[in-house]
Amino acid sequence: MTQPRSPWPAAWGTRTAVMGVINLTPDSFSDGGRFNTPELALRQASRQLSDGADVLDLGAQSTRPGAEEVGAVEEISRLLPSLTAIRSAYPQSLISVDTFLAPVAEAALEAGADWINDVSGGRRDPGMFPLIAAAGCPYVLMHSRGDSKTMDAMTDYHDVVSDVLQSLQEASNRAAAIGVARNQLIWDPGLGFAKTTTQNLVLLQELERLVAVGVPLLLGPSRKRFIGDVLNEKRAKARIWGTAAVCCRAAAAGVGVLRVHDVAPIRQLVQMSSAILPIR
Repeated sequence: MTQPRSPWPAAWGTRTAVMGVINLTPDSFSDGGRFNTPELALRQASRQLSDGADVLDLGAQSTRPGAEEVGAVEEISRLLPSLTAIRSAYPQSLISVDTFLAPVAEAALEAGADWINDVSGGRRDPGMFPLIAAAGCPYVLMHSRGDSKTMDAMTDYHDVVSDVLQSLQEASNRAAAIGVARNQLIWDPGLGFAKTTTQNLVLLQELERLVAVGVPLLLGPSRKRFIGDVLNEKRAKARIWGTAAVCCRAAAAGVGVLRVHDVAPIRQLVQMSSAILPIR
């Protein structure tokens, strides 16, 4: 008899988990169009699981700066064929779906997704928190402002770490008032979303303040623009070593999950980090 899968990575609490990014879109900033058929997505899922991914994160709506929003119907049509193919091939894998729309999240959960990863932290769709409460699933609540068109103009903070913490806590309180349990939540400070390069670096320098709250933390630095700014590297795929440096810092701070494109090297990084870092 097949054992039911746990909604949490097997490594939870023993090392930083690795979440593999699979973009099912034609226009994502780093790999748009590479995995936007079920066959290509399944092949990438197989590769990432073999490379040691603890969670797969499927996204059918690009959230890069300036991206056009396609709406729930199109997002679902992009998502479900790949999601069902991966779930069928890997019934015990953990699958997260990256969406800020409740109808997409509902369809994903019905099709076998385990987590919902919401870049809007519940801001964009009032139906999201009731759905997550009813489902009882893990929910990545990310800090962001505005949307893909407006977020780059919304970087005014008094203290970026304090302001992000306050926003995450307020969103969590709203979610709790609707019935989302505290142990469903994973916080994401939203690197690259309504933050300047300097603000992203400050968040990374002060990660311990975020980790200290006690809510598991997810970080998504992979190939992002602020890394390119620091390294003067315009090619997203050439930012792997900058990404690795951020991931090493995150593992040292006790971040729970790293969301990355390059699973194999980052899995090696966190595995080695867990062997040499002091026990927290």
